[in-house]
Amino acid sequence: MHPELFHAGPFTVYTYGVLLGAAYLIGLQVAMVRARRLGLDAQKFMDLGIAIIVSALIGAKALLFIVDFDHFVNNPGDLLALLRSGGVFYGGLVLAVLVGIWYVRKHALPVWTTGDLAAPGIALGYAVGRLGCFFAGCCWGAPVAGTPTPWWAVTFTDPVASDVVGTPLNVALYPTQIFESISGLAIFVFLLAFERKGRPFAGRTFWSYILLYGVSRFIIEYFRGDPRGFNGGFSTSQWISIVLVPLSVVMLAWLSRRDTPAPARARA
Repeated sequence: MHPELFHAGPFTVYTYGVLLGAAYLIGLQVAMVRARRLGLDAQKFMDLGIAIIVSALIGAKALLFIVDFDHFVNNPGDLLALLRSGGVFYGGLVLAVLVGIWYVRKHALPVWTTGDLAAPGIALGYAVGRLGCFFAGCCWGAPVAGTPTPWWAVTFTDPVASDVVGTPLNVALYPTQIFESISGLAIFVFLLAFERKGRPFAGRTFWSYILLYGVSRFIIEYFRGDPRGFNGGFSTSQWISIVLVPLSVVMLAWLSRRDTPAPARARA
């Protein structure tokens, strides 16, 4: 864990911020490359990418504020920590999708094909962004039981992480950030391979991403140890997965039956 990348005079450059920025740029670049290969307007995709990045940041922080509403109301000084944090990914994803749909309709872009082009980049960017969580110590896992400590467990020791995000120190934890990063990379590889198989249709790659991410996030949530807000035995992210996973199955079935031209395949 290395939360602080380096110091430049009075300023501190945080590893999380650098990797989060890299995650957004990587995701945007993958989408633009794929758009060019389909002959779509790359500039529109650049503008769309900027709109998605801004809305994703706002949505992620907004959902974190909602989930931890009581904490922030009782500790208003921690609102500064909210500005430093990445927030809840699902909040960013949902708002980014809504803004993306509005943008593509406004500019007459093909809605589901645009989603297909963006989905692999989102998965790859997510994998990079979760490495930022690991270096920062946020989104930590639950304590690992058993003696001796398994080789794959992670123990955080940097007091900066404890001060900034509350990371428990000197405790063997599940490396949930690494689990999430690996799942994002695996989804990225699967989406690129899957879209070249079978009968393609507009929306297949996008909704496959929503399905795979929803399932993986639901499972990994059981190994998380940070406060995330629970209701009815499930975390906020698990409840969202419970909604999005069956919705993605329905959308895949519906779109596969529509009489629409199959989109051209675009390699990353």
